[in-house]
Amino acid sequence: MRHPSASQIFEQALSQVPHAAEQSLAIAYSGGLDSSALLHLAAAYAAASGRRVFAFHIHHGLSPNADAWEAHCRAECARLGVDFAVRRVTLDDRSENSARKARYAALGALCVEHGAAQLLTAHHLDDQAETILLQLLRGSGPAGLSGMDTSNRAAGLLGTEDVLLVRPLLSASRAQLEDYVREHGIAHIEDESNADTRYARNALRHEVMPRLAAAFPGFQERFARSARHAQSAQRLLTEQAAEDLHACLAGGEGGPRDARASLDMVRVRALSADRVSNLLRHWFTERGIRLPSSNWLAEMQEQALTARDDANLKVVHPDCEVRRHRERLYLVPRRAEADAELQESFRWNGETHIDFPQFGGTLHFELAPLGLDPDWLRQQMLTIAFRTGGAKLKPARNRPTRTLKQHYQTLGIPAWERERMPMISIPGHTLYAGGIGMDCHKLTQGPDHRLVFRWETK
Repeated sequence: MRHPSASQIFEQALSQVPHAAEQSLAIAYSGGLDSSALLHLAAAYAAASGRRVFAFHIHHGLSPNADAWEAHCRAECARLGVDFAVRRVTLDDRSENSARKARYAALGALCVEHGAAQLLTAHHLDDQAETILLQLLRGSGPAGLSGMDTSNRAAGLLGTEDVLLVRPLLSASRAQLEDYVREHGIAHIEDESNADTRYARNALRHEVMPRLAAAFPGFQERFARSARHAQSAQRLLTEQAAEDLHACLAGGEGGPRDARASLDMVRVRALSADRVSNLLRHWFTERGIRLPSSNWLAEMQEQALTARDDANLKVVHPDCEVRRHRERLYLVPRRAEADAELQESFRWNGETHIDFPQFGGTLHFELAPLGLDPDWLRQQMLTIAFRTGGAKLKPARNRPTRTLKQHYQTLGIPAWERERMPMISIPGHTLYAGGIGMDCHKLTQGPDHRLVFRWETK
């Protein structure tokens, strides 16, 4: 059976990606063989379709030949009548991962600047096979073994939701691209780092995959088929996880302010261990948090399900803290511990609010029929500080005076939130505690307006 050509594969892939006729597209153009074939194909497609095409080149500065590569790319684009733009990036380190992150972030920014709705990359069938092999070696599950999609939104890489990442050559083999480049006499560069087998992908490309091809001809197509099966399985897992997440969110839609940030552990425990793991991975993804390792997730899952009710569970992730409180599981942003000794004196001079960056929020002064006399308040030297042991507050005349800890326990405010709730006081008396409210002793009614405090955490 005759295989479709590289140009047929390219045109068919683009025909299946929705777009408006006037939308511009861009290609990631390094100057290597693969992206040079893509440039040639995209230029021909743009001429036939009337769509504008850009070529974006990222200069990492990692090679002594980087300036020459940029000059080559610029000249080729000028020859083909393709708009060219370059972006120089500075890397945190010289690792493959650092270069990849910087490259995609720069490509996304260039797309936004030039109004390109789609970014085309030259990933092909052999790249797909390499990706799947790498994921197998890392012990990945279905999500990792799904490989690359022909098109997807990659906001985490590109830094924008407005650009569609498209891989129109994903069904073409490297051999087909080599044939295309040779047939059309396309000039391209050779990146010397591609021969360095210290990089995992290069080691697979030069040492492993040739042996696989010799022993199992056409293995790349079968890997791609397995990736499609894994994609189907992952879609089912995601659907199940979405249903479980909806069922396990504490309070559900329209519930308390923190409902969507917490899981009801009673409902979670009713699920099988595999469904709990699937749910937790989906929850992390929905919250924009990097997926943890399998070992970390298993440990967190075990602690979340079995810790005592009164245990102050805290599992640290690079992006957040996993906390449990009263049978709810929370993902809490990581923050430096509150300084218990921190305090600041201030006066109120009629402001509607005062920012306190060191305390992580803003104190608002709001009108109320029952509150503090503004004239009296102006005369006071106020102090803001985090809660101290033994501090007390009486919310209303008909309610008892209790410690702040007792109030927080009654209100169900988790311990890690209490640490960030400041109190406002005058010498010898607490006027207000964040998360609880005003102390009643200084509150009055009168012919003029009165003031109450409200703390807003940033």
